[in-house]
Amino acid sequence: MTPTAGVLVAVRRRRTGWIRRHRAGVLFGVAMALALAVILILQSTQRADSQELSIRNPGPEGARAAAQILAGQGVSVEQTASFGETVAAARAAAGRGSGSTVLVYDQRGFLAPERLRRLLAETDRLVVVSPRLATLAGLGSTVRQAGVVPGSEQTLQPGCDVADARAAGDISADGGFLYTGATVCYGAGGSGRGVYAAAENGKLVVLGSTAVISNRFLAADGNAALTLRTLGSQAHLVWYLPGPGDLGSSPAPKSLAELAPAWSAFVAPWLIVVALFAVLWRGRRLGPLVFEPLPVVVKSAETAEGRARLYHEAHDVARAADSLRAGTLVRLASALRVGTAAGFADLSGSDVAAAAARHLDRSAAEIQQILQHRPATEAQLVRWAQDLVRLEKEVKAR
Repeated sequence: MTPTAGVLVAVRRRRTGWIRRHRAGVLFGVAMALALAVILILQSTQRADSQELSIRNPGPEGARAAAQILAGQGVSVEQTASFGETVAAARAAAGRGSGSTVLVYDQRGFLAPERLRRLLAETDRLVVVSPRLATLAGLGSTVRQAGVVPGSEQTLQPGCDVADARAAGDISADGGFLYTGATVCYGAGGSGRGVYAAAENGKLVVLGSTAVISNRFLAADGNAALTLRTLGSQAHLVWYLPGPGDLGSSPAPKSLAELAPAWSAFVAPWLIVVALFAVLWRGRRLGPLVFEPLPVVVKSAETAEGRARLYHEAHDVARAADSLRAGTLVRLASALRVGTAAGFADLSGSDVAAAAARHLDRSAAEIQQILQHRPATEAQLVRWAQDLVRLEKEVKAR
């Protein structure tokens, strides 16, 4: 074997040895790379949205099933997300000589009244699903909101002469809103109110329940038949779900700079400069921080004065009287040689009062009455404190 061949063999052995030693790490890295690639591919693919009554939503609240059935019946279904797209689609259908139906589900009330009236004028039939009060007022029709479907009403009957409703039969509304108008079908909770209302000779249809069109209840009762007949009367269906972008025509709120007066542009910089100078001035006056070793020793006189101020601010006469009484008992016990321990233990002051009475040749009941007096006001507290001071002076004077 030549020296060159030996070197190549040694290099190859070192490489294979490194791979064997780090085999687990290499496999783990390859697995993580593959998992990351799969996640990126799945995220990059177009997903179905979750918007309510969207024809791209296959969930229970979506309307993909209704759109697919209508497409199977030869109806061209197009979902739009803006007012301009909707008007353009309706005009394009009119230019081709085919009629158009526009379904509007404005859940948040994004459309202005003038846009609603323009939609009604541009299309052959306008179907509005669960409209708000402002939406009905903007349309300017005779249809008005009249309550909600009672919870006890599970199935609603047509009860009208509209061909679409009579052909569909009973429907399962699963809640919703009731309306009044020129033509009302599927009444509930009283006469003259229904889930289905028509006006403008059938050009405007108000449907008060999204459940009739949704994937969850489309197959229930006559929901599918009513949906197909209401939305499939024309060759082209524009499915319009307004969004926040339809609010662009409304004026934007003014900013803080626009609301501020003109002179604020000159005053504001001066105020900032004055504030900075004030900070520097006060900072220099306060001086540097002083470090004090802990624990800090506080004098008893300062503590007593601080507590007295707290009692005074809180108007706590009873607690202040207890403090004065306890201090007087301790000092009298020490002066009368009864012992300070007796002053702390004898809260009623009977032993101290008896000793003071013997020392002053006075009645023990009188001394006890002074010590156990309960002042009710601050003025009484001051007079009682003076009595205690006089009592201590008499005891110490003898």
